[in-house]
Amino acid sequence: MVPGDIAFKSNFATIDEETGVVTSRRADRHFEEAGPILCAALNGLKLPSYPEYKVSVRYATEHRCGVVVSGPGLCGNISGSDPLKDHRLLLKVKPLDDTKEAAHTANVVNELSDVIRGILRNHPLNAERLKQGKAIANLVLLRGCGIRIDVPNFMDIHGLRPCMVAPTKIIAGLGLSLGIDILDAPGTTGDYRTLLTNKAVAIAKALAAPLAPPPNVFVPGEEETKPGHADGYDFGFLHVKAIDDCGHDKAMKLKVKAFESVDRMVSQLARLLLQAQKESGIQYSICITGDHSTPVEYGDHSYEPVPFTICHVNDLVKAKGGEDVVLAADLAPFNLPNAADAARAEIVPYESSVNAKAVAGDSVATFGEIAAARGCLGRFTGSEMMGVIKHYMAINAASV
Repeated sequence: MVPGDIAFKSNFATIDEETGVVTSRRADRHFEEAGPILCAALNGLKLPSYPEYKVSVRYATEHRCGVVVSGPGLCGNISGSDPLKDHRLLLKVKPLDDTKEAAHTANVVNELSDVIRGILRNHPLNAERLKQGKAIANLVLLRGCGIRIDVPNFMDIHGLRPCMVAPTKIIAGLGLSLGIDILDAPGTTGDYRTLLTNKAVAIAKALAAPLAPPPNVFVPGEEETKPGHADGYDFGFLHVKAIDDCGHDKAMKLKVKAFESVDRMVSQLARLLLQAQKESGIQYSICITGDHSTPVEYGDHSYEPVPFTICHVNDLVKAKGGEDVVLAADLAPFNLPNAADAARAEIVPYESSVNAKAVAGDSVATFGEIAAARGCLGRFTGSEMMGVIKHYMAINAASV
């Protein structure tokens, strides 16, 4: 994107053509084959009333795609077409201020929505999906209109060289906007198929460099990657999307199993960081938190405070019972469980958490909203999080 472009985080969805009701905001979570085909059909489409505008459509993950409109006189101050819930009418895009640019942009985007529907309605892939009894993708919901902005980069603000593993495109895009290197981690997909071990390995290698070469990093707009920073990184962000998907899909058992899988991945990360720490003498810390809750009963984002925990790797070793326990973590690659396996699984309460004892910091010994409310950090805003992390890292450095 360049300044003046507008973009949307978009869903392939299903609409009842007769009533205009969006029957499903997500045409199909398993859209990895169909998504790129439909995006190719939409990319470069022409708007009859606005031939001077260029439309770009790129596949993201699952049912998601990105839509960019380039041309004169556009602005981001418009509403979207997404009704935000199933079984509601498709929304008309409206200006959110009284400027002519906003009114004009709303007209352009409403025509874009109609043209997209016309292309998808007649696409042979949807005819084939209909024969197979699958939901058709005859609509793209245009939501969250935004413009390209310039922001200070992460390293200038925080003094830490950053990297991230984030197959989910909107997270990666935020990272790129902040000058954060996006690590190449094969098999990490941003959905239920993701290979969690490779996320841990990529972050650990990046933070441990130059003990070994860091992973390659993505270059915006290019197919090829480039070598990561040879001297390594100070801060790594590892994003897991699938937990959120479980909440949206109201899949309680799958969400439990996904949490257990993330626990296993954290154990792998701890082992890799401990190994690097023993070899280099650099001290590492691990922070775990979330951006929001997605309760399975509700099936959407909610607004409760989220738990936050941070510890030095040395304290994690104590909590686990010693270096031998941490170094025994199995590094064999594994995927998240699939829905069918999770549905058959018996959910066993984690008994050891009842009698868990805190090793350092405060008295909280389990990770959850209710337990974290008793923590010594209290409640703080997301904008304060990096300050908390950097203060904690300074304490770590001072104690070495």
